Amino acid sequence: MSDPVSWLQIGQGWSVVASDGIVVGTVAQVEGDKGADIFNGLAVELSQTGQLRYLPSEHVAALHPGEVTLTIASTDLETLEPFEATPPVTTWRPGKPPLSKRISNWLRGGR
Repeated sequence: MSDPVSWLQIGQGWSVVASDGIVVGTVAQVEGDKGADIFNGLAVELSQTGQLRYLPSEHVAALHPGEVTLTIASTDLETLEPFEATPPVTTWRPGKPPLSKRISNWLRGGR
């Protein structure tokens, strides 16, 4: 078996293997914050049903290239919550004030 890898290397389509050795599905999405190095979990597409289930990171036992091994048995996967994608975050930044306001501020010595 190859050396373990970081969660940052997990890719879509990696095999997901339950603790009883059964391949139960594939990785559909990785959830986490790469900047802060926080691994939250995986969206797993189950082979039997095609459903997406959310697998919290505490159920991940080992990561090897192309394979995620779990701490739970294949029979327990149906008890996991359905996966719901995190909505995108929109950041609104104020625009520049109108030209007349900027000129007025500049004439008063402001910026």
